[in-house]
Amino acid sequence: MLLTIDVGNTNTVLGVFDQDTLAHSWRVKTDPRDTADELWLQYRALIEGFEITGLSICSTVPSSLREIRSMVSRYFSKLPTTIIEPGVKTGVPLLVDNPKEIGADRIVNTLAAHTLFGEDGPCIVVDFGTSTNFDVVSPAGEFLGGALAPGIEISVEALTARAAQLRKVELIKPRSVIGKNTVEALQSGTIYGFAGQVDGLVNRIIDELDVLYPNSGDVTVIATGGLAPLVMGIAENIDFHEPDLTLIGLRLIHERNN
Repeated sequence: MLLTIDVGNTNTVLGVFDQDTLAHSWRVKTDPRDTADELWLQYRALIEGFEITGLSICSTVPSSLREIRSMVSRYFSKLPTTIIEPGVKTGVPLLVDNPKEIGADRIVNTLAAHTLFGEDGPCIVVDFGTSTNFDVVSPAGEFLGGALAPGIEISVEALTARAAQLRKVELIKPRSVIGKNTVEALQSGTIYGFAGQVDGLVNRIIDELDVLYPNSGDVTVIATGGLAPLVMGIAENIDFHEPDLTLIGLRLIHERNN
């Protein structure tokens, strides 16, 4: 079985694949202070009972990636391991000014989105995490660039930290857009506000894609990331929700390299 590990700034998502099927997945917090041994103890408890035959890893946290490399060398040294970095075959051309700036997770998502949804035309991946990433994929599976916006949770935390009379609230859909109290007003501004941001940016990206690829078919919009459920059913331009998109991309890249 293949162990896939996606290390994000806030959470780390792990998944175990039995060939093409995701057998199980976990979401744990990312702590950049964790050592290789601490990571091993945590991961070992999760994957107990699964026979791991390979690993595929991406990380946007340099300190965590360093410790994961150490963990792999100590505890998985005999297993084929793919770490998404320069030199790894991804099959994703990066049509941007500086390819070295592109996060590994965005490359992985591009491959997965094109493989799963790219037969009919371009794709847009909206990844709701610490930041909200809009990744644009050409009909040929090329990464064209995109947009980066502050994430939902960090935006709310920044607001409540700077406004003395506001407090953190549960991020759920309120009973109406017009909030009748402070909690509902914050929920409305957050949930409907970010849904509107998604729709606005997606519409502008689609307009540019229509110019670049006038006869390429409809644009498919895929939502992923831990906070995606907050706007599902509210943002009007999202076609599919694939929570395991990054893990699927890690599996696909591992297959290309082993």
